[in-house]
Amino acid sequence: MKVSREQANENRERILNVAAQLFREQGFDGVSVVDLMKGAGLTHGGFYGNFSSKEDLIVQTCARSLGRSADRWKRWKSESPETTLSRIVTDYLSAAHRDAPGRGCALAALGSDMGRQGEAVRKTASKGAHDLIAVLAELLPGDTETEKEDQAMAAFASMVGAVMLARAVDDAGFSQRILHAVAVTLEKQAVAVKLQEPAI
Repeated sequence: MKVSREQANENRERILNVAAQLFREQGFDGVSVVDLMKGAGLTHGGFYGNFSSKEDLIVQTCARSLGRSADRWKRWKSESPETTLSRIVTDYLSAAHRDAPGRGCALAALGSDMGRQGEAVRKTASKGAHDLIAVLAELLPGDTETEKEDQAMAAFASMVGAVMLARAVDDAGFSQRILHAVAVTLEKQAVAVKLQEPAI
């Protein structure tokens, strides 16, 4: 029985949502197409009606996850530019983010996996990282665009690395200290930004 276009779109959305969570929780190699479709409540045969390969699905889920993160940061910037950097740091380096990789940043959950994938996945990871760094660059001090980008790269790398390390260690106190130490360092940058802002 042929499904309607609307139902097909719903099925595709369900697959993408389930894949995004499972990949971030278990890694790309830890999730088979059969497991994925079972998690989405769909038959295995429906997968190739939506995606040409597992790599195609990985590319699309990564692009979507990273794009949503960048869109969220941009929305925060439009809502309250003066507190955006602090908000990003607090959210990213939270225990909640650390403890829920399936709902968090794809780069923090899958960065090492992405580095072992093919060109299409790595290209998607690169664009996602560029987009997130571009938002941070608009929020950090620097006399030139290059200086701002360098500051943003350092900040983002610190955040991603902190979450990855905080998840890896087996000591809860040590894990929290890692997040806190990086957050304090980046919060100082946020204060520096405010001090550099011209008085109105």
